[in-house]
Amino acid sequence: MLEPVSLASCRDLFTVYGSLRNQTESVEHRSLMATAKLPARVAANHSSSDGSRNNIKNLILLGLPAEELSVAVTKLEFVELPTHFVLHEAGEAITHAYFIDGGLASVLNVMTDGKSVEVGLAGKEGFIGLPLVVGLSTSPTQVIMQVAGSAHQMTAADFKEILPQTPLLEKNLNRFAQSMGVQTTHVAACNRLHEVEERLARWLLMSQDRLGGDIVPLTQEFLAHMLGTRRASVTVAAGILQKAGLITYNRGSVRIDDRSGLEDATCECYASIRQQTEKWEKELRRLGTLPR
Repeated sequence: MLEPVSLASCRDLFTVYGSLRNQTESVEHRSLMATAKLPARVAANHSSSDGSRNNIKNLILLGLPAEELSVAVTKLEFVELPTHFVLHEAGEAITHAYFIDGGLASVLNVMTDGKSVEVGLAGKEGFIGLPLVVGLSTSPTQVIMQVAGSAHQMTAADFKEILPQTPLLEKNLNRFAQSMGVQTTHVAACNRLHEVEERLARWLLMSQDRLGGDIVPLTQEFLAHMLGTRRASVTVAAGILQKAGLITYNRGSVRIDDRSGLEDATCECYASIRQQTEKWEKELRRLGTLPR
């Protein structure tokens, strides 16, 4: 068995393969906006209307007091969300709000030529449909499921109806919007300033935080969309991390073998996002308003 080598040595491969990469990266990646929408309801079932938390995994919903949760669940439906399912399109009316229960939702900035790059991630800590919180009905971003999962969905009309009755929900959604803002600013800088393997390490860590476990089920093409780069660059970057013994990259999935090493391999952005999140959590804990 080959022994892992240092990350610094592996990074030298990036220079060695530079000219080859430039020759092979001729195929433009296009936004997953072209993926056909699936029906809005997939295996939909009404959520419990008695305020029970037994079938809910979304942290925003679980952080609500019983009286607010009881109001919300009367309007919620449980839905399965397959990979590539479009939660909403850029510039189009938002028809549903989603409290993610599992899987990964990817927030994409889509250019007029069809190219796209990921600017945010949401898992069971998150909510899709943030413009609705402040009375808006469209979003500048596209949101798709990059890893299949599930959610509790609510129509936009129902969401607007219940929001005045659920002040803590509104406050927690505004706090989540702040967290997404931190993500977006760091990811924008990361995509411009840092090497592909550093960005890949950051993205894998953020995904594992939301999915749990060691396996992140993703294709090379999808990773290229997420990182705003070419498939050939993803191949080289994944090879660098794999050669260092940090991940095992197979067709359709990545296994994280050494999380600590992956944290060392990533850029400062991952730690900065976590530090700000933890700082806000400490503030809320002091105020006694941290969601349960």
